[in-house]
Amino acid sequence: MSRHSRHPELHRADRVGWLRAAVLGANDGIVSVAGLVVGVAASGAPAGTVLATGVAGTVAGAMSMAAGEYVSVQTQADTEDADLAVERRELREDPHSELEELAAIYRHRGLAPALARQVAEQLTAHDALGAHARDELGITDTLRARPLQAALASAGAFTCGAALPVLTALFASPGQAVLATTASTLLGLCLTGALAARAGGASPWRGAVRVMFWGALAMAAAGGVGRLLGTHIT
Repeated sequence: MSRHSRHPELHRADRVGWLRAAVLGANDGIVSVAGLVVGVAASGAPAGTVLATGVAGTVAGAMSMAAGEYVSVQTQADTEDADLAVERRELREDPHSELEELAAIYRHRGLAPALARQVAEQLTAHDALGAHARDELGITDTLRARPLQAALASAGAFTCGAALPVLTALFASPGQAVLATTASTLLGLCLTGALAARAGGASPWRGAVRVMFWGALAMAAAGGVGRLLGTHIT
């Protein structure tokens, strides 16, 4: 009696595009808006000004993140499209050289010359452009640039991250805004860093510590500037 074993494998490569944008957006939303809130609160500004600054920073930051992600990832997509256009033209004009090029790639990867030639011929017959995109250019459907997905993930994550310091500033008493925002931000960074590291297959503790370190440094700098400017202005 034969036994059929199943070995499901969990791969994370298909999340790279949106996960990178979401992690960057969430952390940037927490740190940048918390820095604004802490800096303005440390300057001695009234609670209404602190809250308005946080909300304005959230809106501007989310739009900036979306635009930046879209433009940068669209540039990558344009480059991929241009490379595919070159391959498409070369396949049409000189298919023999392209077949030899594909076979050479497989020989360099360790296949015997005859087998490399056979694999190249079969993949060319099946999908010549797809074979060259994957094995010559490193372009796959899983890792293709998706500008809109990256923009939405980044903007949405930024807004969610920024909501933490904004809500803290809304409910904290005026004298405790700096301390409350700092504490809630570090807690939020710990959580997002751990979740992002876990989603990417890394150590949650390491991810939490490194994000908290840079977040604490950013807020310390913002608070110092706020106190300095507030002292000089008043």
